[in-house]
Amino acid sequence: MKKNIIAAIAVFSIITLSVSCGDDFVERDPVYSISGENYFNSKDDYEKALIGVYDVLQSSYVNVMLGEIASDNTLAGGESATDTPGFHQVDDMNHTQVNPNLRDVWNWMFAGVSRANYIMEFQDKTDFEGREQIIAQTRFLRAYFHFELVKWFGGIPMKGDVRFEVGDETSIPRSTPEEVYASIEADLLYAIDNLPTGAQANGRVTVGAARALLGKAYLYWATTGTGAQVGTATHPEKFAQAAAMLETVIQSNTYTLVQDYSTIFENNNENNSESVFEIQYTDAEGGSFDCLQCSEGNVAVGFNGPRGFNGPLFESGYSFNVPVQEAYDAFEESDLRRDIAILNIQAFADANTDWNNGAGVQYGQGYQHTGYFNRKYIPRVGDANLQDVNLTNPNNYRSIRYADVLLMASEAFAKTGDDAKALLYLNMVRERAFGNATHNISASGAALFSAIELERRRELVGEGHRFFDLVRTGRAAAEITGFTAGKNEVFPIPYEEMQFSNGNWTQNIGY
Repeated sequence: MKKNIIAAIAVFSIITLSVSCGDDFVERDPVYSISGENYFNSKDDYEKALIGVYDVLQSSYVNVMLGEIASDNTLAGGESATDTPGFHQVDDMNHTQVNPNLRDVWNWMFAGVSRANYIMEFQDKTDFEGREQIIAQTRFLRAYFHFELVKWFGGIPMKGDVRFEVGDETSIPRSTPEEVYASIEADLLYAIDNLPTGAQANGRVTVGAARALLGKAYLYWATTGTGAQVGTATHPEKFAQAAAMLETVIQSNTYTLVQDYSTIFENNNENNSESVFEIQYTDAEGGSFDCLQCSEGNVAVGFNGPRGFNGPLFESGYSFNVPVQEAYDAFEESDLRRDIAILNIQAFADANTDWNNGAGVQYGQGYQHTGYFNRKYIPRVGDANLQDVNLTNPNNYRSIRYADVLLMASEAFAKTGDDAKALLYLNMVRERAFGNATHNISASGAALFSAIELERRRELVGEGHRFFDLVRTGRAAAEITGFTAGKNEVFPIPYEEMQFSNGNWTQNIGY
């Protein structure tokens, strides 16, 4: 099987806090009899537990979808206004603390934290060669899950290197966002010091991934606050730290831009030269609509697909997360990325009128049909061995791409006054986008920063970053319909968790 990191998912049986449809912040009734006290006796034990931590990454497909739907890039779509109402609430910015999809983000990311902490609690139980590298991967993954949680919810409860227990929710306070970022920083610095410089198996954490994630965390940390304070430079020194850290990724000469943008998101070009960190998916195991996170496939791919599609190249899907005209029009006419990133379904049908002996391309119009689909992540013809093309799609999520690193570095250098470096990295991305240097940017100051922001929208559309980019730059209220400044910068803590805390936690402002 090509997905090396997904092997041995039998590890579920050793993890006390498993992902299940009923998971809460603290699992109410422990399920398994095997525990750390009689486990973690060999390197193999630690490796199997580590695979269990990696496995939760697959549930982050919902983070990607909702990150787009919450932004000005896409509409919720689907079959009707009542099809997955949690998506529509986020799209309309009228979500409350009772939202099953936001609850999934909380539950599944905390499941990842809990699995990582399970290893950390027993990190010193058994000594063996390579232990530091296993702990380094564990700490990277914990930082990744913490980063997702702080992006979505702000301050979260943390318990250090031990597992949460029943009752902790009534005594452990929510940490501040700054405290969460400090924990992320500590975890990633350890990972950087202890990960090998060379490539590991596909999907495994590398030192480049740790540096890139830390640089990204510094960018977010620079504008961390509460309420309307989010988006202002509350920690401006973090821009310089972001620039320095991202520069180490660039100067390592480990990654290069894939010159043909059209190939980046195809299944036969996974883990390519541009992939800094990629979440591995497979069609080996299927989920169901009762347990979407049980799938080893990328569920978002089927959700994004055009409804009732019958034609070449692509498969049918559920028409969620549909790009809007404004996102399509954000591209310049000669930008080679536009029709690779966003599928113009009618133009595609017009170009394939002779398909199927002249029958032509057929497709249905779902709710909020815009005529556009997220071409980066829709089902492809030839995804072999699929049990269900919409639940077990093997298309990996390119979580951190080198293009993203270049644009983050460009932004960080622009914020520190180094326009020359900012332009260098911005134009590296643009030269790939146009196939030449005739469209290079030569702006400075505020105009340069605006150009970088727009380039991030173009380059990364459909990848789940746009909402958080708008929030951290203070532009969300101006760009997202229904967005309320001082409230919608973060999402509400799920109602169930607030009830479990018995008044220990304060709900986010406005919810």
